[in-house]
Amino acid sequence: MSGCNCGRKGSVIAIDGPAGVGKSSVGRAVAGKMGYKFINTGEMYRALAWKALSDNMDVGDEAKITALAQSISWSFESKDGLTLKTCVDGRMMGTELLDEPVSKGSSQVAKYPGVREFMVRKQRELGAGGGIVMEGRDIGTVVFPEAEVKIYLDATPQERARRRFSQLQREKIPADYDAILAGIIKRDSNDSGRAVSPLKKAPDSIIIDTSSVSIEDVIARIMTAVNQKCSRIC
Repeated sequence: MSGCNCGRKGSVIAIDGPAGVGKSSVGRAVAGKMGYKFINTGEMYRALAWKALSDNMDVGDEAKITALAQSISWSFESKDGLTLKTCVDGRMMGTELLDEPVSKGSSQVAKYPGVREFMVRKQRELGAGGGIVMEGRDIGTVVFPEAEVKIYLDATPQERARRRFSQLQREKIPADYDAILAGIIKRDSNDSGRAVSPLKKAPDSIIIDTSSVSIEDVIARIMTAVNQKCSRIC
């Protein structure tokens, strides 16, 4: 299925929501069903934080972090023909982005107006031709407010912490549930309270609470929305 075609390669499907609600798993599955590309834009902020920490930079220095974002050679490559992975200076990002210091650092760097302006520009370039499922915090509100389909996924902090804890265990990365839960609550506060591109629901988004819903049911609901909205638009 290729989705609707409105003078582009296809639609833009925006999936927003806080950390740990299943945006990446759901987004990849939806992209696969539609023959679209998928990108997790949160990786871009994590990659910037990782680069800063690797270079022993202070993630609290807004001017230096903004300059770093602009100096990096950014590219986006796919090994599976589906997921666009963030590459920093030729290095494809992987499990290093799951480290807790990187997670905390990404929340910090994502607050900076200059960083967000730069990242949003990159994200719009990636989705300009359509045919993409893009997930993040502000895709349907800032990056692509004109997206044909906007989804907002949510779940309780406890359920999101449990999922994150399980993910890290599978990757054999040391994890502490209580610390993860505290980090998620703090991240939610940072994301929703920041002055620039805060995490919020687009007025026309479809809201799905994934706390007790299977991933298959979430995907099915999104595909139904895609079919209904695209048939009306095109």
